[in-house]
Amino acid sequence: MKKKTIWELHRMTVEECRKAEKLPLVMVLDNVRSLSNIGAIFRTCDAFRVASVMLCGVSGTPPSVEIHKTALGAEDSVPWMHFDSTLEAVAHLRGLGYRICVLEQVEGSVPLQEFSVEPGQAYAIIAGHEVKGVDQEVVDAADCCIEIPQFGSKHSLNVSVSAGITLWHLFSHMQF
Repeated sequence: MKKKTIWELHRMTVEECRKAEKLPLVMVLDNVRSLSNIGAIFRTCDAFRVASVMLCGVSGTPPSVEIHKTALGAEDSVPWMHFDSTLEAVAHLRGLGYRICVLEQVEGSVPLQEFSVEPGQAYAIIAGHEVKGVDQEVVDAADCCIEIPQFGSKHSLNVSVSAGITLWHLFSHMQF
């Protein structure tokens, strides 16, 4: 097997990506500190044509050399907004009809593999701080909580990995 060249991949330009139809899916970052994680999440959102990224609280914003290192320009192709608090982003998205889903280990959470996507429904996925997770008041404001089952000795995955797994699951069940 021969690796494909960048030209054989037939990717959109940044401008084409900005104009392309997006999934009714938004990624919300609740106080994510690591600019590398933020960049990786931008890159994943670009790959799955996520509608936008909401950066909340202390989450860094473009332009940033550190975000760009892992985003590789996806911070230019994925629309983003900053909110002082995640609850402000939740209120904004709820007003637009989004179902608010927190990616967190809580009592009564839905295992990711059992989470069903409703046709026509828009979703906001909230991922949190690398150590503390999503703030409890944001969890309390959510419509549901999704958990990625884990079987090793660690209690969590890296936030960008968790976001990638979750976005892939939703992407694979949604239609453009």
